[in-house]
Amino acid sequence: MIKAILFDKDGTLFDFGATWEAWAVSFLLRAAKGNHTRATRIGHHIGFDMTTRRFRPDSVAIAGTPGEVAEALLPHFPEEQADAFLDMLNGEAAAAPQAEAVPLEPFLDGLAARGLTLGVMTNDSEEVAHAHLGEAGILDRFAFVAGFDSGYGAKPMPEPLLAFCAAVDVSPAETVMVGDSTHDLIAGRRAGMGTIGVLTGMAQSETLTPYADAVFPDIGHLPGWLDRNAS
Repeated sequence: MIKAILFDKDGTLFDFGATWEAWAVSFLLRAAKGNHTRATRIGHHIGFDMTTRRFRPDSVAIAGTPGEVAEALLPHFPEEQADAFLDMLNGEAAAAPQAEAVPLEPFLDGLAARGLTLGVMTNDSEEVAHAHLGEAGILDRFAFVAGFDSGYGAKPMPEPLLAFCAAVDVSPAETVMVGDSTHDLIAGRRAGMGTIGVLTGMAQSETLTPYADAVFPDIGHLPGWLDRNAS
């Protein structure tokens, strides 16, 4: 019996491309002091094409933490201090426009009406997660919100997922991890949870399928899956 659902944020609750492609353009131009040629060149080092405004599927920005993205970029900005650079990255991330994968308020309220406990575990920072969920008006729908810097670790390790289970007093076997990347699904499998993949991120179905109990176009298909698995 499923009692809890843990969501990834970017590419799951929010469409990855619509959100983070705008962030990449804004951040790279800001960091490069408006020099488009430099921003374009550096963007290639994190798998982002400034011309097409698209990430490559192997980009560190897709499933990596802000610290990992900053680490990949910092060698190209020797004039920047690491802490200040990460603060700038997180500041731009907090301001990034959010495109909901589905209308989130009714979707989450429908899950809560089933008696499900909901949480978010993202490899983004906890501060940025709170900002994005708050901006969407859905922060209060979650009993647990954690980022890579919340003290539990980052995906694909299972520890942050197990922290959710401990916090809301459910077992991993009663929990489903929903995400758009292999990091999400591998973490869910390692934690002993059910796993659902969604295609609102950058990964294709064939990439997610080996690690998922099911793969859907978006999270809007989750209630139907719950109904089928309850019968």
